[in-house]
Amino acid sequence: MKELLNIIKSVEGVDAYKIVEVRTISKELFFVGRKLETIRSTSVVDKSVSVYAKNGDGMGDSTFAVYQSMTDEAIREKTKQAVERAKLIRNKPYSLAEGGEEKYEIESNIKDFDFETLAFKIADAVFKADSYKNGSINALEIFVYQENKRVVNSEGVDKSQTSYRAMIEAIPTWTTEKESVELYEQYNFTDFNADEITAEIDGKMKEVRDREFAVKLAKTGNYVVTLRPQETCELIKELTYGLSYGAVYARANIFKLGDDMQEGSTGDKLGVTMRGKLKGSRYSSAFDGDGVTLKDVRVIDGGKVANYYGDNRFGQYLGKAKEEISGSLACVEVDTGSVKYDDIKNTPRVEVVSMSGIQVDIYNDYIGGEIRLAYYHEGDKVTPITGVSMSGRLSEVLKKVRFSDSSVIREEYKGPKFTVFEEMNVI
Repeated sequence: MKELLNIIKSVEGVDAYKIVEVRTISKELFFVGRKLETIRSTSVVDKSVSVYAKNGDGMGDSTFAVYQSMTDEAIREKTKQAVERAKLIRNKPYSLAEGGEEKYEIESNIKDFDFETLAFKIADAVFKADSYKNGSINALEIFVYQENKRVVNSEGVDKSQTSYRAMIEAIPTWTTEKESVELYEQYNFTDFNADEITAEIDGKMKEVRDREFAVKLAKTGNYVVTLRPQETCELIKELTYGLSYGAVYARANIFKLGDDMQEGSTGDKLGVTMRGKLKGSRYSSAFDGDGVTLKDVRVIDGGKVANYYGDNRFGQYLGKAKEEISGSLACVEVDTGSVKYDDIKNTPRVEVVSMSGIQVDIYNDYIGGEIRLAYYHEGDKVTPITGVSMSGRLSEVLKKVRFSDSSVIREEYKGPKFTVFEEMNVI
């Protein structure tokens, strides 16, 4: 890093700079069926340099990658080229993040294990769910990571962070005399819990089984629809994108401060907090890629827009003081609501298990998407269904939406275990 800094500083025309370095070490296991094929260890360094150059009353920037194999002269030449490219850009000027040296470690119990030992414990937990006559784990890959991220810039920032995570990639398979059905499952976590892993994979084994026997919905029309956390997270992220500094500066936001996103609400009021960290989420971070220390922001409160959030550049463009800027927040926490599972268990409904991706169009007041697997509940009878899609008016959905009274953490999301849409058109 010291040598790299000296090279960058020696190049004429560099008015500011930023270096982002990510060092990742891993232990990896690869299985075909239950047979271990490969054990692999990796150590990877990704390093990028951004240089900033003034151009009259404007400022431009350009980024290039730095590799271990590059000579000092090659890096110097890359820096010169980046300066020339940056001078072709005339963005509105802004100042880089400021600060000193800071070190962080994201909480995780993975650091307490030998990585190879842990990888085999994870494999045992996965294969424990492989207990169905016609089911199998056709392939399994396990990755255990330690990641060290560092951001250094010309304004004195030198922030570093150590984090730990694990990833499972599995192919649950269901085979009968007629055909074989497969699913791809990726499961990420930052705390090892064998029972939770087994439960996750067991759920996917049941899903692949039910896809084999899923049928068309007997009658199309309006139904109560429930979503699981993944789709709820996608919906919330679509709503909060328009509250980011960048979207506001570009005038791409429909909702403004104080606007009621659930005007005339008869359901649960929406409450959303953007966070830098969520315990258990691999997206947790103390600072962003610009070196800005992250600050949690309550963006929606009682269904109304309470605040904007976002990165250093567009925060300054909106006139925010540096100490007010939240930084790029990747995690989202959604308030729980009023619905207990017992409240809806006897309600005829379509429980969405997986979609090709929920579609949210705020500008055209639309929400919908293709449903790959769902369960139709009718009293005690549960029927797996597929080959259907749902659609509705986003404004009406938000007005009547209700959330479960219990929460779960899934990837960058913490919030209700399920979300209830009172009326959706399912065809």
